[in-house]
Amino acid sequence: PSLPCRGRPCELVMAASKPVEAAGSGGGGGGSGLSRWQLALVLGAPILLGAGALYLWGRRAARRGGKGANERKTPEGRASPGPCGSGQPDGPGHEETSPLDRAQAAKNKGNKYFKAGKYEQAIECYTEAISLCPPEKNLDLSTFYQNRAAAYEQLQNWTEVAQDCTKAVELNPKYVKALFRRAKAHEKLDNKKECLEDVTAVCILEAFQNQQSMLLADKVLKLLGKEKAKEKYKNREPLMPSPQFIKSYFSSFTDDIISQPLLKGEKSDEDKDKEGEASEVKENSGYLRAKQYMEEENYDKIISESTKEIEAKGKYMAEALLLRATFYLLIGNANAAKPDLDQVISMEDANVKLRANALIKRGSMFMQQQQPVLSTQDFNMAADIDPQNADVYHHRGQLKILLDQIEEAVEDFDECIRLRPDSALAQAQKCFALYRQAYTGNNPLPVQVAMKGFEDVIKKFPKCAEGYALYAQALTDQQQFGKADEMYDKCIDLEPDNATTYVHKGLLQLQWKQDLDKGLELISKAIEIDNKCDFAYETMGTIEVQRGNLDKAIEMFNKAINLAKSEMEMAHLYSLCDAAYAQTEVAKKYGLKPPTL
Repeated sequence: PSLPCRGRPCELVMAASKPVEAAGSGGGGGGSGLSRWQLALVLGAPILLGAGALYLWGRRAARRGGKGANERKTPEGRASPGPCGSGQPDGPGHEETSPLDRAQAAKNKGNKYFKAGKYEQAIECYTEAISLCPPEKNLDLSTFYQNRAAAYEQLQNWTEVAQDCTKAVELNPKYVKALFRRAKAHEKLDNKKECLEDVTAVCILEAFQNQQSMLLADKVLKLLGKEKAKEKYKNREPLMPSPQFIKSYFSSFTDDIISQPLLKGEKSDEDKDKEGEASEVKENSGYLRAKQYMEEENYDKIISESTKEIEAKGKYMAEALLLRATFYLLIGNANAAKPDLDQVISMEDANVKLRANALIKRGSMFMQQQQPVLSTQDFNMAADIDPQNADVYHHRGQLKILLDQIEEAVEDFDECIRLRPDSALAQAQKCFALYRQAYTGNNPLPVQVAMKGFEDVIKKFPKCAEGYALYAQALTDQQQFGKADEMYDKCIDLEPDNATTYVHKGLLQLQWKQDLDKGLELISKAIEIDNKCDFAYETMGTIEVQRGNLDKAIEMFNKAINLAKSEMEMAHLYSLCDAAYAQTEVAKKYGLKPPTL
């Protein structure tokens, strides 16, 4: 449920390239929003990005109808009516029962007690079966342990469940019922890592055909990801993004005073000569020095210079607060950004465009944090206080796409275009909104109209890379791979330093020609252009999982984790990494590997 962003990094667009919970979920995991890996299946992509990438290759089979949710609840065994210890022979010619026969009879009696809900008596019978069974009868003995675990499960004795399942798996390492039952016990005991390893083994053994195990895998991956990201993000070192990323970020605003060239909007004479500008900087204004550092792309000094202006309560205090907040957001420090944004928003005597811009950025931050209600409130307030600000409608339109409110998104893009007819970005994103609405509605005629709209946009705005990029993604959906490739080439011609375009073009080679070498070559080129492009590392890691190169995949995911710009993004990446790591453990323990590309 996201705007397929090629890396234009306003906060909202950054959020758009990651999984977003449905509106109203409050980030609690109860929403109906699709993870990116599920969305990729809906769109038919062969390289599937998102939490649980390990499991994706078989997801279609599961969606076609896997085994039911009531699997594995009953104990195993023949429906033999012989009571425990009856000594009844199996047939003519037997003068006495063997130890295994007596064990089977005890188990059968246990099954009767189990079905009657008499779990303590069932446990006694299964225990007798275990004691009677010859030790060399591995498969029978593993069944008796697994059945006793099933009875313990009904009594919610989770430690005993895990112990008995472990014995069953030791005797029969590919025993799906025992592995899955142990996974559920580990979940109850909050042993997430062990749970993930067991359910990973189950998914592989069942060829990803059972929805119950798939859902447990997805659930525990998300929990692990959130848990690890919370700790890591709290202690992370702030990291300034690449200059390309920062410039791309500011290009998504047109009414942002702080991103304008030095002194524009701050003095009535915007054509002041260089000598005049230099004299202004000598006023000892931290803000003006910060602006000069921006022009020089010396971004590391901006927060400290803005802080000097704020502490001095200087002439440009509101601007300095907004500039500092913006760079806090860029380095992924939302907690530091929020008080500055709050202060600017509350300054009723400040320039209304500063306040509206602060509301846009705070609203985008809230959306990243999966708080869509607060996000919507901020965008609506921005529209109320500065109704002629095109940026408000442009960024709110992206929010509406994320919330699947396509008609409202189109209205916002239309208003942005009315205010700024030359806004190529808004026109391209409006086309995408209309395309997405038509595509998900499975209606060929509106899809054709939307595709024609893309053609019109790139004809009218031939220098707008975003138009070609969004059109390329729509063409890929329509299996028009050759033309999509041409559109990505246009993007590269216009923005040769945009790393994410190379990533998308690389993914296209995999889907179109199954050309792994070319795909990886393009993604490596993206990293060469921008070694802080987390999307490139994430994508390469996902491909390496699909190829079975798990150690390399884990290395790539860890690099992406260190570059993550939000806790939500970091949680998503940890889920990918944990999925790959679980697969390495399963391969070591059981020799199990899913098919590779």
